[in-house]
Amino acid sequence: EYEGDRNGEGERHGFGKARLPNGDTYEGQYERGLRNGHGTYRFKNGALYTGDYLQNKKHGKGVFFYPDGSKYAGDWVHDQRQGFGEYVYANGDTYTGEWANNKRHGQGTYVYKDTGSKYVGAWINGIQEGPAELIHLNHRFKGTFLNGKPLSHGKFVFDIGCEQHGEYIQPVQVKEIEKDEEEDEEPESPAEPKWKASAITKLTLWSPHDEES
Repeated sequence: EYEGDRNGEGERHGFGKARLPNGDTYEGQYERGLRNGHGTYRFKNGALYTGDYLQNKKHGKGVFFYPDGSKYAGDWVHDQRQGFGEYVYANGDTYTGEWANNKRHGQGTYVYKDTGSKYVGAWINGIQEGPAELIHLNHRFKGTFLNGKPLSHGKFVFDIGCEQHGEYIQPVQVKEIEKDEEEDEEPESPAEPKWKASAITKLTLWSPHDEES
């Protein structure tokens, strides 16, 4: 069903309201039969998008309300979260920063609602990776992350005015193989990196790149 403006060829053109065969509805701008310009699209499952369209795709600025209660407000490119935007997750956590192909990618800040801690730094394909700072209530960690975990050199900075320098080391796992061992055992999850302190100092200026040079 469609109710709205059309051009000389009978195509939807201008402002209109449409109900799609799947039960979704759209109200907004059309150009030559396609959603183009600003509009609001309501999904049958309860999701809602309001923002810019280009040739039927979310493109430009827009806000998407997901069925689980989460929300994204920011840039879109060809139906993908891409550019800069803020995502409020269903559990109350928030991410504000850069996106590419629907994933957190580039520089961004993730705030954990339960603890108030926040990760400020680099992301690759949705995972914490690269130079970053993990800020807690009365101390912070500055270092490098790999696959969502701190690894290599870094330092803890304490609000009382001192720092602990060191590095996160990935433990080497040695697994003994027994003859009667069941083959369908659960695979072991990788061990957590272990912090190895090397020095405690007064507050200093330092970045992860200093260790590399």
